[in-house]
Amino acid sequence: MDLRKLKKLIDLVQESGIGEIEITEGEEKVRISRQLASQPMIMAAPAMQPMMAPGMMQAPQAAAAPAAPEAAPQPTGHQLKSPMVGTFYRAPSPGAPPFAEIGQSVSKGQTLCIIEAMKLLNEIESDVAGTVKAILVENGQPVEYGQPLFLIE
Repeated sequence: MDLRKLKKLIDLVQESGIGEIEITEGEEKVRISRQLASQPMIMAAPAMQPMMAPGMMQAPQAAAAPAAPEAAPQPTGHQLKSPMVGTFYRAPSPGAPPFAEIGQSVSKGQTLCIIEAMKLLNEIESDVAGTVKAILVENGQPVEYGQPLFLIE
């Protein structure tokens, strides 16, 4: 399948709002899916001040709203990022134990997960030694290039 067809398919998926499309041409198969946000992003907007016409007196301002609660601190440590786009798998096969668990010590070069890209299974190895503090992606979820997968401290 040539690159122009793929570009048109990607544009079609983006413009139409389709969640996923799969095309098969002979032995070639392409699946394009949009990753929808699993949780809505909540953003605080600044308080709007009423606009007054020129020459009007401004009323005294009401007491300031209480400050928003602070966000939970983000865990610190080395982020192992995805080297490719694909589907994230924690185990070598369904029903098998995961390569790594939270709290487990890992060594440099140890396999932590698999990313499937175009029917190829790519083992992703730890680039540092340490302890797995967080697994940032759910099993079977699509991942982007550069997306953090693990937090190792």
